[in-house]
Amino acid sequence: MAYIILVTGGSRSGKSRYAAKTGEALDGPRAFVATCPLIDEEMDERIRKHREERRRFDWQTIEEPVELAAALRKTLGFNVRIVDCLTLWVNNLMYRAEQSLIRIDEDEISRKCEELLTTCADLNGTIIFVTNEVGMGVIPDNPASRLFRDLVGRCNQTMAHGADEVTLLACGQPVDLKKRKP
Repeated sequence: MAYIILVTGGSRSGKSRYAAKTGEALDGPRAFVATCPLIDEEMDERIRKHREERRRFDWQTIEEPVELAAALRKTLGFNVRIVDCLTLWVNNLMYRAEQSLIRIDEDEISRKCEELLTTCADLNGTIIFVTNEVGMGVIPDNPASRLFRDLVGRCNQTMAHGADEVTLLACGQPVDLKKRKP
């Protein structure tokens, strides 16, 4: 059973850097599951820089915007895994549902998160999930944004419940919210 760490915080709070440093401090081969799709030139450049940085630290990158449980099942030979990030994963799930003319709800997100946690139970080592804390701001002014906030909030609650550790990053500083010994 993998040891699960959930790293959360606001945008640009240092979540990804913290997750990478945590993973790089652990022994064994490392896999990085990236959920960000290529969408425009600026994002393409960010992704390129992140890929280069990960190569320097021997991360094997797996790009999978939607099927995270399947991507994790492909990482049997790895001892350390980062999934960055669940927030974009929820966005990608919403987009796919919209394109298929179906509605995604909190129950579906909970089910998908439980599938992730079940997959983690079949793996060894450590899995670090990165997500944004989206519930500390203003109430969005439109239904799609409110749904996104609600789905990410449900995802974060489900993953935090199943995690061994939960760390909140604020201004680059980690605050332990939950910690079980491995």
